[in-house]
Amino acid sequence: MLQIGTQAPAFTLNDKDGNAVSLADFKGKKVVLYFYPRDNTPGCTRQACAFAARYQDFSAKNTVVIGVSKDSVASHLKFAQKYDLPFVLLSDPELQAIQAYDVWKEKKLYGKVSMGVVRTTYLIDEEGVIRWAKEKVKPDENAGELLALLEQEG
Repeated sequence: MLQIGTQAPAFTLNDKDGNAVSLADFKGKKVVLYFYPRDNTPGCTRQACAFAARYQDFSAKNTVVIGVSKDSVASHLKFAQKYDLPFVLLSDPELQAIQAYDVWKEKKLYGKVSMGVVRTTYLIDEEGVIRWAKEKVKPDENAGELLALLEQEG
């Protein structure tokens, strides 16, 4: 996992509409950058819906929410439409940001080992510096955890 206090790696990925989005586009705002395994799976859906439900609270704190997975642009579009997700979803099929943020790891499920995205969230400040990082976040608690952190920072 990347270290707190270090510069967040730059990236440019396509959003659900096929538009190129860069981390640098959000300079001057805080960024909640969360990596998740897959659209339309139970945990990922709960996590996305929790961020959507608190979206206005994040906006009020000058904070942008960005979800990243290796799903396609088309998959993200369907996912966002199905659950009315108001925040940015980025497609990373080449694992550009996923590997840069060190969230592509070996996972074990029912004794089977495979590579995949470990659910990880970063909070990046207005200058692009990582201020908080946590892997294996809980889908139902992640949005509230980040809002509490933003409250503490003022």
